[in-house]
Amino acid sequence: MSVMSDEQIYEEIVAIVTGNRVALFMKGTPEEPRCGFSARVAERVLESGAEFVAIDILPDPRIRQQLTAYSSWPTTPQLFVGGELIGGCDIVEELHAQGELEKILGGSADAAS
Repeated sequence: MSVMSDEQIYEEIVAIVTGNRVALFMKGTPEEPRCGFSARVAERVLESGAEFVAIDILPDPRIRQQLTAYSSWPTTPQLFVGGELIGGCDIVEELHAQGELEKILGGSADAAS
């Protein structure tokens, strides 16, 4: 397996965000989160029933660096819907409390078609 360059990691992040309706960059996986914030966001997305892809940023520190370069958002987790950054844990929790998160996650399929 070849080592990816920073540019290749960045391109892979772009491909993931633009190629998936819902993408969650997190520490760990939804099944085995490695931080409480990531666990909470993954739980909220799972509760919504939305299909999503989850990317573990921990295997290579450059993933986090390139993700931050792409999104201009310094922390993880980062939730993207329809190619747009929704935000991190605080924003996701706020949207959930307002009843907006499920609309965003469920409504993005209609917006894409």
